[in-house]
Order: sequence, then structure tokens, then C-alpha cells
Amino acid sequence: MRPRTRSARAWLGAALILVAAPGCRPAVPTEAGVRDVIDGDTVRLSDGRLVRYLGIDAPEARRRVGEEWVEDPEPFSRAATEANRLLVGGRTIRLEYDVNPTDRYGRLLAYVYVDGEMVNEALVREGLAVLLTIPPNVKHTERLRQAQEEARRAARGIWR
Repeated sequence: MRPRTRSARAWLGAALILVAAPGCRPAVPTEAGVRDVIDGDTVRLSDGRLVRYLGIDAPEARRRVGEEWVEDPEPFSRAATEANRLLVGGRTIRLEYDVNPTDRYGRLLAYVYVDGEMVNEALVREGLAVLLTIPPNVKHTERLRQAQEEARRAARGIWR
């Protein structure tokens, strides 16, 4: 019984070292240039990776039909995309990650900042996105909830 316990401990120890070792996890940038604004809550970085904004959901400009993407804008989707473009288009952004830095599609999941302003919050405050939290990425839920309440009270964007 003892040899098995030791080998199990040795295997577990080696596994923990591999998981914790630098370079075993994909590198995630903390600063990057924005190449394209995809929509109100997604951008493509200069290295080609997509960033999906954490904690929010903006109206969709297109939807998938089979293997194709078709234009089918929801109300305020163009306004949300344009606001996002004005905030981050062609600029360098700072990325703040929560518990899970990527989703099942390989996109980076981040809170996005420009000149110290959280873009996620700005879009919600203008009524161009709504709060959408998916645990365990809930770091700024209360901050985004307050921005949404402000937009709702002021009847901005989708709250008109």
C-alpha cells in the first residue's frame, strides 16, 4: 500500500508543478492594440485574438445561421458597436481578467480600459449594454449593476 501512496503523491506533485509552471498556460496580454471592433462587446486585438467584454451583453448585430453569419441587427446594436468603436477603435487597451481568462471558444474574457475608464461600464451606463454575469467571473458585478441602474433611471439607450 505504501508504494502506491508514494507514487500517487509523486504523480500528483508533478501534475501540480506542470499546472503552476510558467508557460504552461497560454499567455494573456494585459495591454494590446485594437485592430477591429466586432460589435458592442467584442474586439479583435492586433495579434488577431478576440476579446469578449466581461459582465455585459450588448445587442447583437448578426447571428449565425448554420455555418454562415448573417446581418440581423437587434435594436441599438449599431449604436453599441459605434460607441465601442469610438471608445477603443485603433487604440491601446488595458485588459483586466477575472477567474477564467478565456471561454470555451478561445476568446479572451476581460474588463477593458482606455485612459483609466472601464469600457464595459461606460457601455452599460449609456444604455448600450446590459449586465450579464457568468460565475465565476463576477469581480465587478456591483459596479456594473450600479451603471445599469443609472442608465435605467436616466432612460438612456435601450431603457428609453
